[in-house]
Amino acid sequence: MKIAAIDIGTNAVKSKIFDTSSNLISFNESIRTPTRLGTDVFVDGLLTSASIEKLVTSLKKYQDYFNRNQIEFYEIVATSAFRDTKNSEDARRLVENEIEHPIRVISGLEEASLMALNPKIKKNDPKLYADLGGGSLEFFYYLDGKKKIKSFQLGAVRNMLRKDRPDEWKKLNVWLNKLPSFNTVVGIGGNIRSFLKIHNQDKITKEEFIKLKDELNKLTFSEKISKYELSEDRADVIDYAMSIYEFVLNRINVKNIRSTKWGVSDSIAVKLYHELYSNKFQIKN
Repeated sequence: MKIAAIDIGTNAVKSKIFDTSSNLISFNESIRTPTRLGTDVFVDGLLTSASIEKLVTSLKKYQDYFNRNQIEFYEIVATSAFRDTKNSEDARRLVENEIEHPIRVISGLEEASLMALNPKIKKNDPKLYADLGGGSLEFFYYLDGKKKIKSFQLGAVRNMLRKDRPDEWKKLNVWLNKLPSFNTVVGIGGNIRSFLKIHNQDKITKEEFIKLKDELNKLTFSEKISKYELSEDRADVIDYAMSIYEFVLNRINVKNIRSTKWGVSDSIAVKLYHELYSNKFQIKN
């Protein structure tokens, strides 16, 4: 049986599809649609009718694809843009009614906590996981076997639009300076994956990251697209994303940074998988 998860993000709508059986879930394919909902939310404070209509159109295309491929079970979540918009509840209900499927708006801390569903993360893992999206930045790590999570309203699209707040940077700075040492920062999200991919690297040192980040920053928007084949909605925000990672790396004791393909969609699909195949409970009359 195939299942799917859809993540309505600040910069794009992303879906991942998985093959499942009673004892296995495996990645099949992914779909991504640029939407840039953050432009409405961070500039005007709310989602416009045009953006909502565009979102509905995109989601219906996903649903059509699911129907053609016999994908009956899927969950839809929304993150930073939907959290921050003034018309969040109205927009959510409108979209839900149009697509006839529920949408769950998750908090920043839930978004951070979802990282724990990555099966590669162990309780003695000496890594700091940093999920940088268009509108928010979430962290996850283990300390003495206990899960630690944090969320900040700093993101690539938010910062590009100059809607990042100085007090949020101060909060991040204070929090980072209190962290223990890590051997690696694991970046989550399309920007860090694209950055490492265009430099043919899986993992790099903090010093090399800063050097390559500065070199990329010197390129024009057009040069980023022609030289590295970045999409337009990646080329205009990637420098802002890398600057946030640089801020993080410069304030903690860490040697390396790498990326992972695991994201919100993967975690949501894993949760759905457990719900569908769980037989560990009974209902008594």
